[in-house]
Amino acid sequence: MTKGQAESLISEFIIKFEKEYIGRGPTTTKTYIIKDMVLVRLKGVLTAGEEQLAKSPEGADLIKKIRARLLEEGRALLEDMISKITGCQVLSLHTDISTKIGERVIIFILDKNLEELFL
Repeated sequence: MTKGQAESLISEFIIKFEKEYIGRGPTTTKTYIIKDMVLVRLKGVLTAGEEQLAKSPEGADLIKKIRARLLEEGRALLEDMISKITGCQVLSLHTDISTKIGERVIIFILDKNLEELFL
């Protein structure tokens, strides 16, 4: 498997996860493998209701908390799939969502430098 193929598979999985687990998929998703990290950038992740809620600081905070909790509930599934695709163990997962531009980033830290494996 090439680096590009792995990135594409990860993007496809994350889109499917978001649609099935969160209830709405992103408009676009791009995955980047950078050394021992997998960075997934998702655009257009907010629902119409969340966009309205995000107009207030309290609403934006609530969206962040709910989305973080939902992702945490599916964490084992995410880590397992990333491990299967990359052949690496996931050491940690980090995420944040921007309620201003409707983007989310997910970063997986792996136990190996994937870029070296693709050389």
